[in-house]
Amino acid sequence: MGAGCSKAAPQSSGSQSQAARPESKPEGREELQPVSAFSGISPMEARSVALFREAGRVITHPRCTNCHPPDDRPRQGMDQHVHVPAVSGGASGHGPPGLPCTACHQAATTPTVGATLPSIPGNPKWALAPVEMAWLGRPLGQICEQLKDPKRNGGKSLAEIQHHMAEDILVAWGWAPGLGLQPVPGTQKAFGELIQAWIDTGAHCPSP
Repeated sequence: MGAGCSKAAPQSSGSQSQAARPESKPEGREELQPVSAFSGISPMEARSVALFREAGRVITHPRCTNCHPPDDRPRQGMDQHVHVPAVSGGASGHGPPGLPCTACHQAATTPTVGATLPSIPGNPKWALAPVEMAWLGRPLGQICEQLKDPKRNGGKSLAEIQHHMAEDILVAWGWAPGLGLQPVPGTQKAFGELIQAWIDTGAHCPSP
């Protein structure tokens, strides 16, 4: 969950206004249902699908999908508009030579003094996901199948996927994205438990 950078292109005033729009933020944090809430679902395949659908509330949230685009162009905001200024992840996902992501995105989220941009997101691992890991615009069932496919998940086993979801510090950014940005539901611990329970019940996927 990160966004790469490329050479900035001139933007129209309309694009700048779009980027400046504040996000609508609900009162309080949305919670995830615990694994125990799914214990009564049978057969096990149906329970597995239900567990993944709940975890999917995090996976399909704009905080995550904004950084998993299909076109190497990160998105911004809950409306998922194309990043302003115009940037791309480049071959490494960290931006091309001359304008790395770190030109704007530091190791931690940086507060600003501007009225329209409360903070600039940051994380030590800030990067754009490879296009083969694109989630933006895809149904949850397709994302689920991607997560299980080593050719499209960075060569990870299901155990490694769970560890990534439950422990990775860039994934963790989604729960503490900074002032002015809506966090993903629940906690990383609860999310990791849902992913583990999904694996334990057979890692079944919703219908695409």
